[in-house]
Amino acid sequence: MKNAFKLLSEKLKKNLRLFGIDLIIFRDAFRGIGFYLNDYKKLKEQKGLDETFPLGKTFPIFGERFTESGKMSGHYFHQDLLVARKIYENNPLRHIDIGSRTDGFVAHVAVFRKIEIIDIRDQTSKTENIVFKRADLMQLPANMTNAYDSISSLHAIEHFGLGRYGDPIDYNGHLKAIENITRMLQTGGKFYFSVPIGSQRIEFNAHRVFSVRYLLDIFNDKYILNSFSFVDDKGDFFENVDRNQIEIDRNYGCNYGCGIFELTKI
Repeated sequence: MKNAFKLLSEKLKKNLRLFGIDLIIFRDAFRGIGFYLNDYKKLKEQKGLDETFPLGKTFPIFGERFTESGKMSGHYFHQDLLVARKIYENNPLRHIDIGSRTDGFVAHVAVFRKIEIIDIRDQTSKTENIVFKRADLMQLPANMTNAYDSISSLHAIEHFGLGRYGDPIDYNGHLKAIENITRMLQTGGKFYFSVPIGSQRIEFNAHRVFSVRYLLDIFNDKYILNSFSFVDDKGDFFENVDRNQIEIDRNYGCNYGCGIFELTKI
């Protein structure tokens, strides 16, 4: 009964988040109202008649006293740091990224080098060291063939063809994207790739989840696998793990983990 209630509760929270309602944030905010009012009263008493810092309009933030000091776990945190480090160490001539987070991985790389990025959506902001190209990778522009010695695509390919970002519906969109990335990459070039791993499925229209075996079979005749790392369902990171066949077949114990591949094109 307890487990059934927990599952129902998680489903309710997930469905409410679709409409921008997060019950955890609401709970913490509600808990924080009393602290906010007491703290504001103390501040006004301490200020007295001093006008060095006059009190402006209030800007209530109720719940952050109950959260951790930032997040240092999960798929994006670990993959972004790992792959940015590898690109720094390998120092390619020309690196392009497909669909990764600009406010995470792309920003990390732009600190130390130029990076080109592709997305099907527009990007109007301009930042030093980041060169944006708008393109649908399922239909590769001719001038991108054999043009790069380093490519990354982190937590992006799982979305291709599901319509989430305005892309055309294509059941095999992920395969077309990987095929076109292979065409873009020069022989001997590096491909840094991550997607959700677990029991293979589509959770429409958010993403696909891939089995590790399926991915290895896709890459088998086109790439050498230099390293495989993963983030488990708890958000913990395991770098360059052994490619044990039993672990591969059980997706390293993940239901919704993140597999991170470093590959070299044959």
